[in-house]
Amino acid sequence: MVKQTVSSVITLLLLLFILREVEGDKRSHEVKLFVFGDSYVDTGNSVNSASYKPPSGDTFPGKPAGRFSDGCVLTDYIASYLKIKSPTPYIFRNSSELQYGMNFAHGGSGIFNTSVDGPNMTVQIDSFENLIKEKVYTKADLESSVALVNAAGNDYATFLLRQHGSIQDMPVFTTILIRQMSLNLRRIHSLGINKIAVGLLEPIGCMPLLTVASSYEKCLEPFNLISQNHSQMLLQIVQELNKELGKPVFVTLDLYNSFLSVISTMQKRHSENPTLMNPLQPCCEGVSMEYSCGSVDEKGEKKYCLCKKPELSFFWEGVHLSQNGWYAVYMMLYSSLSKL
Repeated sequence: MVKQTVSSVITLLLLLFILREVEGDKRSHEVKLFVFGDSYVDTGNSVNSASYKPPSGDTFPGKPAGRFSDGCVLTDYIASYLKIKSPTPYIFRNSSELQYGMNFAHGGSGIFNTSVDGPNMTVQIDSFENLIKEKVYTKADLESSVALVNAAGNDYATFLLRQHGSIQDMPVFTTILIRQMSLNLRRIHSLGINKIAVGLLEPIGCMPLLTVASSYEKCLEPFNLISQNHSQMLLQIVQELNKELGKPVFVTLDLYNSFLSVISTMQKRHSENPTLMNPLQPCCEGVSMEYSCGSVDEKGEKKYCLCKKPELSFFWEGVHLSQNGWYAVYMMLYSSLSKL
């Protein structure tokens, strides 16, 4: 009888040990995603913006929810790749689940201050550091986490507006931006994250805001050259950082070539079948020059029009991608994500 009791106790202890190990193993494999940057990765921090007004969110989740698109953005697809939900926007940190990480990105923001009143990347990283100090996230949480970093488009837009379109001093400005981005990346890593995905700059000359000048026929190469130079310098910095650290902490997401590749494929299909949408044309646009996507007049009447099939578009409006556009880009980036 005693023998049987001892045997039962040992069996019970073994079961408890196995359960604890399994639970611990499960916890240690829970990935979190921490996001820094601009509207391409923001999922709800820009409260007083078009992202919270119709027709944003028409495709997903069916109403405006803080994304600069008709549906999912890059963050959502990266999170789905990691098999987690999109992380909570920082603005909702006190009322939402935090187990999937945190999104600090803010629409209109940049590496430095821009014309939009939002936290630049340094301020976003400060907020992240404060959460670590407050022990919201532990060292173990961070070690198994991934960071997504995407910014610079708004820095260039702000620079061009201030310089009235002059691109003469652009190389110097790019060098300053890349230097600061390098400091930001080092800092995110120093806070405990060992895998960091960095977005190369999208081809800004392909934005409908600019391609409207060519009746949406072609991208403007002088502006794409800015993106190309920025991306090449960023790629070099990332390679140097990885070499310095002796391990591949940083992974680049080639938004530049992904955008161009998808646009080229869609343009070819459009030329073969004109009923398909021109990728350089926005799905949502103002009824005239003084209006934009989401505009309403003083009577509350819509002053914008939508394309018939958003699911066939690439750009949602003047600078942001539709859900379909982001999905196509994500599929181009898919192989790079395995390095995470």
